[in-house]
Amino acid sequence: MADKSQMVPENVAGSFYVDVTCIDCDLCRETAPLNFVRHDAEGYSFVIRQPVDAAELAACLAAMEECPVEAIGNDGESE
Repeated sequence: MADKSQMVPENVAGSFYVDVTCIDCDLCRETAPLNFVRHDAEGYSFVIRQPVDAAELAACLAAMEECPVEAIGNDGESE
């Protein structure tokens, strides 16, 4: 399970985040390309945009469930 205290600093504020355990597998970027991007220099993903509609929310939830190392978290808060 992702650890909010270990989230990468590039995540935008909101309920979804990626933590330091990301292995740069690209799955989240393929599943929710509007919401996750790659930090090219460091080789990990982060949340660039929180979901704004039901389709994006579903894609982010799917990415979180499919993440092989559980690096994606959802704290349920919207900031």
